[in-house]
Amino acid sequence: MEAPQQQPGYPVQLAVEYPDRDLNRLTTAFRIIVAIPILVVAGAVNGPNQTTFEAGRQSWMLAAGAGGVLFFAPLLMILFQQKYPRWWFDWNQELLRFENRVAVYLALMDDRYPSTDEHQGVALDLPYPDAKTGLNRWLPLVKWLLAVPHYIVLAFLWLGLLIAVIVAWFAILFTGRYPRGLFDYVLGVFRWTNRVAAYAFVLVTDDYPPFRLSP
Repeated sequence: MEAPQQQPGYPVQLAVEYPDRDLNRLTTAFRIIVAIPILVVAGAVNGPNQTTFEAGRQSWMLAAGAGGVLFFAPLLMILFQQKYPRWWFDWNQELLRFENRVAVYLALMDDRYPSTDEHQGVALDLPYPDAKTGLNRWLPLVKWLLAVPHYIVLAFLWLGLLIAVIVAWFAILFTGRYPRGLFDYVLGVFRWTNRVAAYAFVLVTDDYPPFRLSP
């Protein structure tokens, strides 16, 4: 089954394949325990040299050096040289893709164990920026501040997501299916969170994130 087609919209796009089938009830019941190995891997990839920023209930790891999402280095390059090195962009994009696969698994949206390299049913696409003509060199200094309204909204959305996942957990145990409405809501929160992260911290776009769950 292919991932759903993404509609034109905000430059940052996230799509997750809806599992139109019975999900594994055993791994769903013990998902937190089953996910421990991949969570250890994710923690190792993020590295020790980090600060943590809370966006709702999602922690975005911002690293000054090795490990984690690169934030300060691209900021300085955009500010002083108007460049965004491609390999830094590729690192950030692939790391976010991996973290989203883990998040999707924890949210019970897929019973396939998260891959460290294959995209599986999760498609996250970030626009590679032309830092000289497509980005304002000064804006990265204040993007994190401009996104404050989103942090407030996301705090409530992530609370709703937690409730939605608990309800979905019971639904899967009894029916084997993830209710489509709950699935779309959880996907929308993930989509919103990624848009804010891409704008305020990954710095790949100057387009202000929309206040919506849809693409």
